[in-house]
Amino acid sequence: MSARTPRPPQETATDRLGRLLTMVPWLVNRQGIDVEQAAADLGISPEQLETDLRLLYLCGYGQMPDELIDAEWEGGRVFVSNADTIARPLRLGRDEALTLMVGLRALASVPGLGERDAIERAMAKLEEATGASSEAAARVQVAIDEGVEAQLLADARRAVEQHRRVHLTYLVPSRDESTERDVDPMRVVNLDSRWYLEGWCHRAQDTRTFRMDRITALEVLAVDGTPPPDAQLRDLDAGAFTPRPDDTLVTLRLEPGARWVSDYYPVESVQDAPDGSQTVTLRTADTLWLRRLLWRLGGGGTVVAPSEVATAVAQGAREALAAYGADPDATPADR
Repeated sequence: MSARTPRPPQETATDRLGRLLTMVPWLVNRQGIDVEQAAADLGISPEQLETDLRLLYLCGYGQMPDELIDAEWEGGRVFVSNADTIARPLRLGRDEALTLMVGLRALASVPGLGERDAIERAMAKLEEATGASSEAAARVQVAIDEGVEAQLLADARRAVEQHRRVHLTYLVPSRDESTERDVDPMRVVNLDSRWYLEGWCHRAQDTRTFRMDRITALEVLAVDGTPPPDAQLRDLDAGAFTPRPDDTLVTLRLEPGARWVSDYYPVESVQDAPDGSQTVTLRTADTLWLRRLLWRLGGGGTVVAPSEVATAVAQGAREALAAYGADPDATPADR
């Protein structure tokens, strides 16, 4: 059976911005370079290069024609002008250099990282250039998710690099259960000081993101772990949780004391009322965590829609009261 060829991951706006910021000064210093050669050197297709060049017409330091970048590639050669502002060499300020050094020190502490030589060379150059700033950076300690075992993280990274399927034992806190899953890993990423493994989950038949501190066991299998062609990496710019269009859309009414929910959880809309309450909508694939949240809020939050979720919340509350010997139908004054 031949290996499946994965579809290239969907490019994020952050990725494209990074490429454009690198591409412009590179092209400015290579005026007249052949389109095919430029695309090959930049690691993109000629079609993508032309798409990027058309976007440059909208980029600059203002909105007037003479404030926008000018790009020409007729005749098969690329010319970029009016881009001096971003073509000059980058000069880091003291705070920027300090931030970069702290980040590199944190990166160097990542278990299983194979590019330590490059990090050490970059650190040496920064320390030589910044002098006293390096002493301040050395006094800063950064902890990156100490809850993940080094061997587990190293195995996950190895599976990604070698395109090997992994078998996970994964704890699902919302259901208080462990599940067994086979996953074709796509990347290991750190978000908000937590490690995540993203890949094609054969149990869910979809892309899933797993918090690595909830993986209780990981086995790298001697099986090809190439994801199916329609598997796509999620855009994690907004965080690890990415609602899907087919997730359940829930509408909540939050009393003033529960407004913190719309700041803490990803919501799709927020409508403020004159009395200080809010009506919010959010999407979720599993409503159990939502039911637990509403039970914790007491009367501070209610489900407006859908009715089946409202019924499940009310039924769960009745069962909890009955378990403590309280009459679910009694008023607070009667209890």
